[in-house]
Amino acid sequence: MRVLFMGTPDFAVPTLQAMIDHHEVIGVVTQPDKPKGRGKAMAFPPVKEKALEYDLPVYQPVKARDPEFVALLKDLNPDVIVVVAFGQILPKEILDIPKYGCINGHASLLPMYRGAGPIQWVVINGEKETGITTMRMDEGLDTGDMIEKVVIPIEEKETGGSLFDKLMVLGGELMVSTLEKLEAGTATFTPQEGETCYSPMLNKKMGNIDFTKPAKELECLIRGLNPWPSAYTSFNGKTLKVWDADVVAGKEDAEPGTVISVTKDAFVVQTGEGALKFNEIQLAGKKRMKTQAFLLGNSVTEGMKL
Repeated sequence: MRVLFMGTPDFAVPTLQAMIDHHEVIGVVTQPDKPKGRGKAMAFPPVKEKALEYDLPVYQPVKARDPEFVALLKDLNPDVIVVVAFGQILPKEILDIPKYGCINGHASLLPMYRGAGPIQWVVINGEKETGITTMRMDEGLDTGDMIEKVVIPIEEKETGGSLFDKLMVLGGELMVSTLEKLEAGTATFTPQEGETCYSPMLNKKMGNIDFTKPAKELECLIRGLNPWPSAYTSFNGKTLKVWDADVVAGKEDAEPGTVISVTKDAFVVQTGEGALKFNEIQLAGKKRMKTQAFLLGNSVTEGMKL
């Protein structure tokens, strides 16, 4: 099939690679280059970097709905447009161009977790499973008819990062399967019905740990925000990132945020329900480390308040 690919971040790269391996990719559309790092040098989106490896034409419209860009897509005449984390909502003028429509790979089991942050939110919310859904796009936000799904369990110590890595590989494999069915005329289209929820974009403020909440809820938050934007608290006036913690028994008479026990390997902080044993942390300006190593150079005592 003649595939036009639309995507931007790392998550989209394995699907682009799968399209290159199995189809004729006639062009790649991605977001404009952006300044990155302290030097603010212009950086290519990961999808653009992959496209340039194969000398594929790259298009970077500021707004995909611009008439000139829509006209360009019509001239390209793709059989299908594959969309993975592109970052712009496509207008009807683009959705109607390809023979097989615009097919999106979304990192959740739709209709649940529509929106920009499904991978992290399923971990934050303590879900037991998630997956990838392919759908034929319509003018809504992740509301199109579903075509295929693949389901995977969420492991006990799953993080947003580990789940991201699993799903981005599965996304490419599922898209290959979906396009095969579309071309063979065997694809089925299932309307999204029933309960839905929205998964908004993450932001750094979300990571500020509120110790009045239950320990289990906070442990899920810590895993979901790992590696970005990360969960954090304050230690002696400095930001302390928390990378890994376990839910343990607390002390009912202790105030949330209070250190209730310290061993050579870890320390335990009271929450609104139960407590958290900090296993891996990072003080501002220092490297990420096991709490055992942190305690060798920092004094943590019972009764200390985070």
